[in-house]
Amino acid sequence: MNYIIIIVLLSIAGPLIGSLLGIIKKPSKIFLYNLMSFAAGVMLAVAFIQLIPESIKLSSVLACCIGVACGALLMYAFDRLIPHIHPELYEREQGSTFKKTAFLLFLGIFLHNFPEGMAIAAGSVTNIKLSLAVAIAIALHDIPEGLCTCSPYYYVSKKRLKSFLISSSTAIPTLLGFFIAYFVFQNINLSLIGKILGATAGIMIYISADELIPASCRKEDKHWNHSTIFSLIAGVISVIVIGLI
Repeated sequence: MNYIIIIVLLSIAGPLIGSLLGIIKKPSKIFLYNLMSFAAGVMLAVAFIQLIPESIKLSSVLACCIGVACGALLMYAFDRLIPHIHPELYEREQGSTFKKTAFLLFLGIFLHNFPEGMAIAAGSVTNIKLSLAVAIAIALHDIPEGLCTCSPYYYVSKKRLKSFLISSSTAIPTLLGFFIAYFVFQNINLSLIGKILGATAGIMIYISADELIPASCRKEDKHWNHSTIFSLIAGVISVIVIGLI
């Protein structure tokens, strides 16, 4: 049970830390780029080194491939059906549309966090260490999202507490997704769990490719430098090292 508490805390840590940063002092762009790149490295490593091998072990290569494809398609469907302004874009909106941009950014992140919560729960059925790894990866990904959800609201309202609470509420669907999936996954066979782990890998690969890497490697931005590439590699190495402990 202690592990479940840690996983729950990790699930809400990203939005809380990001929201807190958003009302205190906005970090530099290069810091955010490196954080997102590191998170991408962690996500990709967890997907390829831990989730996919475990999925194949519990089901089959074909089932794993289908799971990965389904996970990626699920996130693509969310992107198509639900307005999801990527965090790095929020500051481009100016004037009277800024408040609307802030709302759409909040709504998109809020709704996209539900499948992320389910992804965290997937590993808890077979391997707590795997679930912890996924939770850490998701938390790292959620810090810049929390920051970029909070900052526009604070800019518009000038109210620190209100902006923090609204932004932090994006952790709610993550928790809902986690608890619903956690109890559902307890009652299904390991073969299906293998497919779900494959889908979780697909979700994490999609997030990395669609959001984190493009946002952190914006060469047209004067603040960008090659440190983000090494941050991505550092994220991969950290997962390898943690897996050996």
